[in-house]
Amino acid sequence: MTVTSSQNIFIFAIGFLGQAFFFARTFIQWILSEHKKKVVSPTIFWILSLIGSCIFFIYGWLRNDFSIILGQSITYFIYIWNLNIKGIWNKFPLILRIIIIGLPVAVLIYLIDDAGPFFVSFFGRREIPLWLILFGSVGQITFTLRFIYQWYYSYRKHASLLPAGFWYFSIIGSAIIIIYAIIRLDPVLILSQAFGFIVYARNIVIGTHEKEIKSDQEVSK
Repeated sequence: MTVTSSQNIFIFAIGFLGQAFFFARTFIQWILSEHKKKVVSPTIFWILSLIGSCIFFIYGWLRNDFSIILGQSITYFIYIWNLNIKGIWNKFPLILRIIIIGLPVAVLIYLIDDAGPFFVSFFGRREIPLWLILFGSVGQITFTLRFIYQWYYSYRKHASLLPAGFWYFSIIGSAIIIIYAIIRLDPVLILSQAFGFIVYARNIVIGTHEKEIKSDQEVSK
């Protein structure tokens, strides 16, 4: 299906809106970490993540971009888990929780019902080579692994945390996605990942400095 210029503008507007929430979560987390001199995992980070994920899932669908959908479909429930362990999730109105949980389920049912056209749309489009789709998917998978690692780490610690490994996964995945976005001429991904790359690196520096301070304190004891 041919996409008109006005439709492209609308699709990109949705993408930028979703990225605005992702940008906000990253910016706020970074500022709070700088203020407290340690890497923090604020509640607002997860709330903005959930909202951005809902919007960006729609963007990936309209953009016919399997790699984006792949990443969002996995991290969605990790955001909810973090809100739950922080004691925030159950404070949401019941109807809102049902809608949030039901959204990806409804999309999944839609995709299964339309599996044939879905496969052709994502993997059979000549303007997007299969190798590029796979490359972008590798970046999204790597980027997604950061949240799987974060969930596993936090689950073991019984708290919502953002460990060093989270930021290393972020940098590697971000680098791949930036290359993918440049090839696809996707301004939404390019702008978002360029800023994120800097913040990920800064969190690694903050985390390293925090460990050094704790190490020095233990030695002084």
